Amino acid sequence: MGSLFRSEEMTLCQLFLQSEAAYACVSELGELGLVQFRDLNPDVNAFQRKFVNEVRRCDEMERKLRYLEKEIKKDGIPMLDTGESPEAPQPREMIDLEATFEKLENELREVNQNAEALKRNFLELTELKHILRKTQVFFDEQEGGLNHTTESMTRALITDEVRTGASMGPVQLGFVAGVILREKLPAFERMLWRACRGNVFLRQAMIESPLEDPTNGDQVYKSVFIIFFQGDQLKSRVKKICEGFRATLYPCPEAPADRREMAMGVMTRIEDLNTVLGQTQDHRHRVLVAAAKNLKNWFVKVRKIKAIYHTLNLFNLDVTQKCLIAECWVPLLDIETIQLALRRGTERSGSSVPPILNRMQTFENPPTYNRTNKFTKAFQALIDAYGVANYREMNPAPYTIITFPFLFAIMFGDLGHGAIMALFGLWMIRKEKGLAAQKTDNEIWNIFFGGRYIIFLMGVFSMYTGMIYNDIFSKSLNIFGSHWHLSYNKSTVMDNKELQLNPGTSDYEGTPYPFGMDPIWQIAGANKIIFHNAYKMKISIIFGVIHMTFGVIMSWHNHTYFRNRLSLVYEFIPQLLFLLLLFSYMVLLMFIKWNRYAATNPMPYSESCAPSILITFIDMVLFNKPKDPPEGCKVYMFSGQGFFQSLFVLLAICCIPVMLLGKPIKIMQARKLANEEVQPITGATSDAEVGGVSNGSASHGGGGDQHDEEEISEIFIHQGIHTIEYVLGSVSHTASYLRLWALSLAHAQLADVLWTMVLSTGLKQEGWLGGIMLTIVFAFWAILTIGILVLMEGLSAFLHTLRLHWVEFQSKFYMGQGYAFQPFAFDAIIENGSASSGEAD
Repeated sequence: MGSLFRSEEMTLCQLFLQSEAAYACVSELGELGLVQFRDLNPDVNAFQRKFVNEVRRCDEMERKLRYLEKEIKKDGIPMLDTGESPEAPQPREMIDLEATFEKLENELREVNQNAEALKRNFLELTELKHILRKTQVFFDEQEGGLNHTTESMTRALITDEVRTGASMGPVQLGFVAGVILREKLPAFERMLWRACRGNVFLRQAMIESPLEDPTNGDQVYKSVFIIFFQGDQLKSRVKKICEGFRATLYPCPEAPADRREMAMGVMTRIEDLNTVLGQTQDHRHRVLVAAAKNLKNWFVKVRKIKAIYHTLNLFNLDVTQKCLIAECWVPLLDIETIQLALRRGTERSGSSVPPILNRMQTFENPPTYNRTNKFTKAFQALIDAYGVANYREMNPAPYTIITFPFLFAIMFGDLGHGAIMALFGLWMIRKEKGLAAQKTDNEIWNIFFGGRYIIFLMGVFSMYTGMIYNDIFSKSLNIFGSHWHLSYNKSTVMDNKELQLNPGTSDYEGTPYPFGMDPIWQIAGANKIIFHNAYKMKISIIFGVIHMTFGVIMSWHNHTYFRNRLSLVYEFIPQLLFLLLLFSYMVLLMFIKWNRYAATNPMPYSESCAPSILITFIDMVLFNKPKDPPEGCKVYMFSGQGFFQSLFVLLAICCIPVMLLGKPIKIMQARKLANEEVQPITGATSDAEVGGVSNGSASHGGGGDQHDEEEISEIFIHQGIHTIEYVLGSVSHTASYLRLWALSLAHAQLADVLWTMVLSTGLKQEGWLGGIMLTIVFAFWAILTIGILVLMEGLSAFLHTLRLHWVEFQSKFYMGQGYAFQPFAFDAIIENGSASSGEAD
């Protein structure tokens, strides 16, 4: 099979590069993205490698670019992103880039420092302007007739002198003025009162407009205060309190003329500062706009340089110090493409010595590489989430493209809900270029967008199963005309909720509806659910057994590809027989029952004679004698059924010891024979070779069982666990597929509840009031339909489908114990770097 069904064939290569050409060659390989390098210096510290200085220089350049990016985003300047990826610069261009970034950073830091100093000066002048204005109001109030307040304040401040008998003369009060954060003002006032024992007088006024903090750019609200006091002791105490509350004090002249003269000087300086600040901001903006045009490209260039030197640190130097040696995994089909890229790199560097790429022989397991495109990528991601496939193991992803949306649709079958999901997926597919260019950090949206093709297929398949169920928003479509002719009138149908459909009467034409369910089942309130349950339960088991059987057959492809005869004979054949003889036979009984028994058939194949498939299967496994059927009916569906059932069960039971003991006994015999011939099994010999067959293409051990170093007891235990798991799992996994029936029933009933209890209430209203009511009810119904039935039920069905594939299907053949191929690719490095940068911001 091709690479679509198995991972790519990989080979380990040794690469010899001349030191002068190594940078250019690795750059070309990074653009190609098809080479995974191995670390040949695992014991060497990261700080002791050859190119550690170059990596540090790149880290420093990245730091400067992140600083520029932060400043650009702070100003809201758009960054030009052409979507193009420039080539990695030559090593000599690093000096120019470093000089450019150094110049930009220094210039921007200097501008920011100057702007901060100017803003701090502007803040101080603005606060002083408000102090001069507010204090002028205070002094004007004193001169305008509020002298009694001053007199009472003076009396309070000189109370102590009166008590000591000192003569009252002219009292000179001192004052300080300043600004303080508004939220600190109440605590500041209480502290002044307590510390000064009420011997100070405080006046305050709010500054209406917010002021900008020059340190962080935040808007803060402040208040102006003036404090009157008497004596140097109080003055010292007041200043200490102001310092403790980080209040800013400013000089305020006592004379009105001096205050007016200072205010005029302050206004002039503020106007000059505004002009200088504007020029500074314009210069800063010009610097950032120029940097924003190239910032994305600079990031790409620096990350490419850094990635190249990181990769070169994985290489070894030869004894002459003139040649770099690397080891790498490459896809076998791409060796010529890689050699062409190496030649291009050599030509770019001007080297005359061509690179050498040699294939190496190894018994190490290669990485797993599955080629994907934008369509298959999401399905491959579902498989890899369970576990990366072993090397050259069968890849379930191509089959999952069909089985995953189909099993989902069995649970989600509704023409209306499927159409909503399909349209949403189709919209994302049609707009994928524009949506992908947005590069949002919303994780939920990225999950939806990444799975757009899965969503579209799930919607399309759900529309198909919705047509089979004849279910659209819990109602049916009568496209071909019902094949039932009932003599009921409208009142009988509307008033009688227990109507039943009986195919044994003349109401039924005797021919089925051309496609899907007959719409007449909508009015069969009594036996509608019984009929649907019987149908959906059986198709769940049928598709489940087919799915599991297909998984077992997939294991045959693995065993034959890896030439593992022991597993083919002692695992695949008994497993397939066990599944077919028991569960496929049960499926066969369902088809026989559908074909032979009908309500219109005469005895012994009438509806009343139809046996229960479940009871028949239980009696078969337990070797129970069937119960006597009703009069006129037969015990078995076909002649010889009892004999074949006993034979099938006995053969299935015989398969169990073959699965349990066959392979360990053969390995034990082969080891005993090898020891007698004095030919010990080497580490390069697989169990397939022990069985007498060369392992061939499985030389890497990708999918073959490796028990060479295990003890016989461990092999028996290991095989016993797998046998018990398969036998019991066949029963539990078959029952697990009943979730298809259960979720389908739940989805249909929820849709019916929403229609009956929500939308139908709006449809029953009449007149203009009914139109308004219907609009409101329809909006509510649409929200519940999309939120519950499409999103929540869709997520539930998705998770159940995922479980059926991971556990019931893939457990039959898929090991999932490999490791992914992670090539050195610039695209992945830049994408991850951008994501990390966004998270850091």
